[in-house]
Amino acid sequence: MRLLVMSDTHLPKRAKRLPDQLLAELPRADVVIHAGDWVDTATLDLLEGRSHRLVAVYGNNDGPGLRARLPEVAYADLGGLRFGVVHETGAAQGREARCAARFPGLDVLVFGHSHIPWDTTAPGGLRLLNPGSPTDRRRQPYCTYLTATVADGELTEVTLHRLPRR
Repeated sequence: MRLLVMSDTHLPKRAKRLPDQLLAELPRADVVIHAGDWVDTATLDLLEGRSHRLVAVYGNNDGPGLRARLPEVAYADLGGLRFGVVHETGAAQGREARCAARFPGLDVLVFGHSHIPWDTTAPGGLRLLNPGSPTDRRRQPYCTYLTATVADGELTEVTLHRLPRR
């Protein structure tokens, strides 16, 4: 199972549209995960229409229209792994222990908010992933997103993709 993971798209404020490289990944992904801060409903409509399956949440910058359609936390069983998706997880310091306590029973937690790519494993085995942002690099050198594979109950081939500078 191929995953496409993104967050913090902030359209149309930070970019007018999703990058072509990211859009080209949509038909190849079995599941698209978005960890919030869409800002516009058009991006949600686009991903719902072009994804085989979408697992998504709202973020702190998402208004009532998006909050009416998306949960604050989403859960999905994907290829034998229990995934959770949330926008905010708090400060980087202590994140692993805090998330492991808040989300017991998960194998993978995808989060956003910081625009900073993150890939760590908490004591007890919870994998934490933040794909960064494909449209707003903030203090990062590149805009980013993730792809990964779930096979035989394992998360493999987790790849951070850097997008060309605009």
